[in-house]
This record gives sequence, structure tokens and C-alpha cells, in this order.
Amino acid sequence: MTFGLKLAPQHRVYAGFAIYSFAMGNIFPRLPDIKRAMEIEDGTLGLSLIGTPIGTLTALTLATPILERVGFRRALLWLVPLIALVYALAVHAPRPVALFLLLLPVGLMIGSVEIILNVEADRTEFMLKRRIMNRAHSFWSAGFFGAGLFGGAMAHLGLSPQLHLALVVPMVAVSIASFLGGFEPAPARFAATGHKPPMFARPTLPILVLVAVTLSAMLLEGASIDWSAIYMRTVFDSGPFVAGFTVALFAFSQATTRFFADSFVDRHSPSGVARVLLATMAAGVLIVFFSPAPPVSMLGFALLGIGSSAIFPLAISAAAQRTDRPAAINVAALSQISFIAFLLGPPLLGFVSDHWGIRSAYGIGIPFIMLSLLTAGSLGRRPAKSATPASEASDLRQKKILAQAGEA
Repeated sequence: MTFGLKLAPQHRVYAGFAIYSFAMGNIFPRLPDIKRAMEIEDGTLGLSLIGTPIGTLTALTLATPILERVGFRRALLWLVPLIALVYALAVHAPRPVALFLLLLPVGLMIGSVEIILNVEADRTEFMLKRRIMNRAHSFWSAGFFGAGLFGGAMAHLGLSPQLHLALVVPMVAVSIASFLGGFEPAPARFAATGHKPPMFARPTLPILVLVAVTLSAMLLEGASIDWSAIYMRTVFDSGPFVAGFTVALFAFSQATTRFFADSFVDRHSPSGVARVLLATMAAGVLIVFFSPAPPVSMLGFALLGIGSSAIFPLAISAAAQRTDRPAAINVAALSQISFIAFLLGPPLLGFVSDHWGIRSAYGIGIPFIMLSLLTAGSLGRRPAKSATPASEASDLRQKKILAQAGEA
């Protein structure tokens, strides 16, 4: 039975990304309050937050066969509201260990939703005969922007994290019913084959070079999402709304850049676009590290959002165009390793913050940006539109694997 609004297939994909990121994004503006309530340091909080990436990586590796049996429609309609519900329960955790244990199932659900939405975006692209993947991910950032604004407003009004996240649950449930009630999965691109892809794809040396390109963007994106609110509260003693707005500003700048990224990549070389983004990211890191005032730091986080927006998709395309082995294997190897850095890096930066201060948690990104700049030439020098259809088959395979790897 279907219900809710009648939307075009691509609009359902956009809505799915936005609602899902709103459901998972509301906790981040409240991390300073959670940390203060538990009376713990950044490193301890970081260890607690590792529960989410462990669950996510487990789901990305193992969940696809289960989701196919359950059905994408049923799984999506239940999992997104459940993410909001379990987050609302997690903020009741009295101690870090309890928070870690409650975040494990959140991670499992996040990884499963990543698979569903990315596969659906890929299949919808194929059905419509035009690209929507980058734009879909811009809606993910837009949903996170909304979560940052809403979370900051709730904190400013003095609502506890527990009440705030409880309010998010019905908001997400109603949104899912309204926008995705009529969701029906798009047909698969290819007929099923008997070939089973490897659970972990071994990276080759050229793929490790592409991993080096992505490390700075993945690390600093995760650090900005996890730690920007705490940075503003710790360094400047900013109010809760300013801290939440900083998270939202990062997401807004990232969303805007992703929305228009395809046209820039079509007109310029991938390596040239990447170097501009990396230089923007470096400027953002330096501003955040040396900032004397909150507005200056906000500018830095906005530049970090712009700089981190499109590096990973460019690396995915470069991996897919390699001819040393099937594109699917190359893309899987790149996605798995880079996603590990995205998920595990930011919590571990809590230990850097404990020992050298939270500014250093961002300053440590400079060597990674230099590494990315040195290896950016591996992305290719031809404009994307002039590249041989990467063989369309390679492009199709890479997106399918990317969807399964859960890039978001």
C-alpha cells in the first residue's frame, strides 16, 4: 500500500537523502551538552562516538543480502525513523560505555540506509538517462544544514538534548510518510549474475595513491561534522545557537558546492578542480587554526565545506576509468578504505584535542592536504566531458559498487 505525496522518482531520492541526514544530524549540535553532562574529555567522547562507525562499516560489508530479502521499500520506511528513535534513546546514556553501545545499532541502520539510497540514486540515474548522484548528495548536505539550524535553535531555547531528539522522531516519521510513502524501488540496472564481489577489495598501488587524494577531504569533513560545535563552545565559549549554526554553515556550503559540482567538472580537468578545492580546504584549516573570533571561524568552516565537497567523487571516477582490473573492484577498494578514514578519523581526533587542544585537531589536517595536493594529478587532466565514456559500462559498475560502499 502506498500513501503520501506523488513525486517524481528523482524527487523521492532527494527527499530520502535530506530526511535521512536530518534524522542523523541533530545529535551533532548537542555534542557539547552531552560531553558536559557526562563530565568527560574530548578523547573519551571520541571513543564513545566510534560505536557509530563500527556499526556502519559492519552494515556496509554485510547488510546488502539482508536488505534485498527484506525489500528496499520496507527497509527504508522503517529504518530512517528508527535512526531518529535510537539517537533519541542514545542521548539518555549515563556513561560513555552506554553511549557507545547505543550507537552501535544506529551505525548498523545508517549503513543500511546508505546502501538503499545510493543504490536507488544509481538506478534512478539509469532509468532517467541523466546524472543525479551529486545532486542527491547535495540534498544530504542540505538535510544536515537543517539539522544544524534546528539543533542550534533547540539548544538556544534551553531544551535538553533528550527532549530535542525526542521531538525529531515524529518530525522524521511524518516526513518519511509524506515524501516516501509512495516510494517504489527503481528496477535494477543489470540482470543478476552468479558473480559475488569480494567482501574486501585489495587496493593496488594506483588505488592507494587515489586514497591519498581523498584522505584530507574525508578526515576534515568528518571532523567538521563531529567537532565544529565543540570547537566553537571550547575556543570562544559561544552560545549553543552559534555552535549549532556553525555545523549548519559547513553543511550549507558543502551542499551548494555539490549541487553545482558536475558543471565545473565537465568544463575543467578533474585534477585542476581538485587542486582548487584542496587549496580552499587548506585556507579553511588555517583560518580555523588561527582564528581570533567566532565569525572568522565560521568563514573557515564554510571554506572546509566547499573544499571537501567533491574530492571523493572525482577519485571514484578516476578509479573506475583504470584498466588494470574491473572498475567495480577498483572502486570498491577505494571506497572501503576512504570510508574507514571518514568514519574512524574524527573520533580519534578527540585524543589530539585532549593533548594539544581542539585547534590542533584541525591543524593536523594540513599534512594530509599537502599529501592530497601532491597526488591530485592521479585524478586525470582531461575535462570529464572529453573523457572516453569511461566506457559507460565502467561508469555504471563504479556507481553500483559506490552505492554498496555507502558513500554519502
